[in-house]
Amino acid sequence: MRTIPLKRLVPGLIIGPATWLGPYIVTASLFLPAMIQQLDPVNKVNIVALFSALGMVVAAISNMVAGYLSDRTRSRFGRRTPWLIGGSFVFMLAMILASMTTTIPLLLLSWMLGQVALNFIVAPMVAWLDLAPEEGKGTASSAYGGLGMALGNNGFTILGAFFLGQYRLGFVIFGIVTFIGTLIAAFIVREPSNLDETVEVSKSQDKQKFSIKEFMSVFPKWSIGRDYYLALIGKICQGIGNFAITGYLLFIMTDFLHKGTSDTQQSIQLINGIMLVFGIAMGFIAGPISDKLKILKLPVGLSTIFLGIGALSIFFLRNDLGIMIYGFMAGLGMGIWNSLDNLLNLRVIPDKDRVGLFLGIYNLGNTVTQAIAPVIAALMISQIGFSSIFIMSFSLSIIGGISILSIKSVAR
Repeated sequence: MRTIPLKRLVPGLIIGPATWLGPYIVTASLFLPAMIQQLDPVNKVNIVALFSALGMVVAAISNMVAGYLSDRTRSRFGRRTPWLIGGSFVFMLAMILASMTTTIPLLLLSWMLGQVALNFIVAPMVAWLDLAPEEGKGTASSAYGGLGMALGNNGFTILGAFFLGQYRLGFVIFGIVTFIGTLIAAFIVREPSNLDETVEVSKSQDKQKFSIKEFMSVFPKWSIGRDYYLALIGKICQGIGNFAITGYLLFIMTDFLHKGTSDTQQSIQLINGIMLVFGIAMGFIAGPISDKLKILKLPVGLSTIFLGIGALSIFFLRNDLGIMIYGFMAGLGMGIWNSLDNLLNLRVIPDKDRVGLFLGIYNLGNTVTQAIAPVIAALMISQIGFSSIFIMSFSLSIIGGISILSIKSVAR
């Protein structure tokens, strides 16, 4: 089994996810809703839901395909690097195309292209975690999720808020950031050549090659994959609960809390500033503490419950104090979750020979739930009102936390 020293892997696992997740979060939560609001203000909520629903399907398929192909790739640059560099280049082109669109159909086309490209970055890059030395996997996971994803989720959103009035330029700038950042991460990691490596497949896989039946094998019987399913359920519940709020953060500020443009910008920056601090702090300490104390399930399970508590603060208080409490609780929760969730996923994978494919499935908890959440939220907003999404976020966060805590193969 090839390994990469942490001194190379950790910087790559910080820069890489920060520069694919950050631009995606900014464009999905700020620039895309702003452009849709300009092109069709009357139907903006339903159109955001449509983009999310179609994006969900595209993300689900492309994520599995990307993981499958990268598992079977042999090149002088390793299994993952060719795919994530190609994906980042196409994502940049898709964002440039989105910046130039003047109609909803063209915007949808460019966004779907971006979804495909994004998942050819995500699935291969998260599989870099398996290249970490065994005694340093917690540190590597913390670098990827705690630091990299914290910078992506929150640091970039702070910057993105400055482009709310120039969102077309924002699409271009953040698309370029993804490509350059991915190149830098790949250069630092320097994934070793695997041209001399035999890609092993089972007899059934060898006969069927690339088939639907093989994809279905990632869903074993409950008796075999119990903990795998519980981790997946936890990730999906956590993701929907989280993204139901962040996906409509702009509209929550303007339509639910009735803030003006300046106050909205400041509130978004405040939330993401608080979450960035917690995310970075957890990125430095959560992984090493997990490695030292041999704890994993407990902090991951509790982290999603913190998100639910944060959602209730906005629902009950509906003022700046509620926004700050949400920032603190969501920051703590996401900081711990991002730091350790990927390591938990590695621990419960049923087939260690197909790490890329299984992590691709898990990663749908990040990509697909970002698509599902706005659809569900849009339905609830239209039928009940904005208040309903906070109750939903809390409920799903609790279910997700219980699912994680119910895993048996990870002691604590």
